[in-house]
Amino acid sequence: MKPTLFVLAAGMGSRYGGLKQLDGLGPNGETIMDYSIYDAIRAGFGKVVFVIRASFEKDFREVVVNKYNGLVDVEIVFQDIDKVPEGSVYNPEREKPWGTNHAVLMGSNVIHEPFAVINADDFYGQESFVVLADFLRSVAGSKNEYCMIGYHVGNTLSESGSVSRGVCVVDKHNYLKNVVERTHIEEKGGTIVYLDEKGEEVAIPPSTPVSMNMWGFTPDYFEYSWKFFRDFLSKHGQELKSEFYIPLAVNELITTGEASCKVLDTPSKWFGVTYAEDRSQVVLKINELVRKGIYPKKLF
Repeated sequence: MKPTLFVLAAGMGSRYGGLKQLDGLGPNGETIMDYSIYDAIRAGFGKVVFVIRASFEKDFREVVVNKYNGLVDVEIVFQDIDKVPEGSVYNPEREKPWGTNHAVLMGSNVIHEPFAVINADDFYGQESFVVLADFLRSVAGSKNEYCMIGYHVGNTLSESGSVSRGVCVVDKHNYLKNVVERTHIEEKGGTIVYLDEKGEEVAIPPSTPVSMNMWGFTPDYFEYSWKFFRDFLSKHGQELKSEFYIPLAVNELITTGEASCKVLDTPSKWFGVTYAEDRSQVVLKINELVRKGIYPKKLF
């Protein structure tokens, strides 16, 4: 059974000011997402599911999906604010959907095999998809065995400013204990530091694993998440900006012992456009990977 790649793309319309402006960064106008799809197909993923807003389905099919025809099975699901458990209520003035784990739930009717979750606008690197696909194939038919790709924090920094990262705390067998959000991470004088709760700088080793929202799940994760989402709405449904994040659900399952989450090491360098100034660096990095033969000049 081939694993499925689930791409979180529901934020695209608002973030990019319309899909027509999807940023082409590769030699032939490829987007960061194109490289993820290419890497996933190469690693043995059998299907790609995109979660988007229903309002830009037509554009998305024309601009994004058509290029993958004949290469991989593609499905589209929709994240909209009103997709909540039956009987749940929320503030009628709320405008935004409910965050990354709400987006994941939108795939529950079309994904029945182990699956990976990624952001549409992050460059994850070839090796990460290989590691992830291998793990997902190994847990086919199992339950409660999840994983997260743990990037070395030193491979995820921006040259244009500080970043926020989910710093992973793992046990001696590399199972996740929890993820702690750290802010203002940057390199200063050859040392990587973050700001703690008191505003003081704390040094961390470059190899410290951090989450870049690249996860692997078996399909039982959906059932747990629907239950957690119902509870979340009963507590936070009247708030206008509360978000139901993936680490919230994973942390709950780890804490109760219902599931495990293995942190898988990757040598890949993450990159993305955190700051406008990052764009030129991303273009250079992609061109360098093409020059080395890791990617063809034209992906699709």
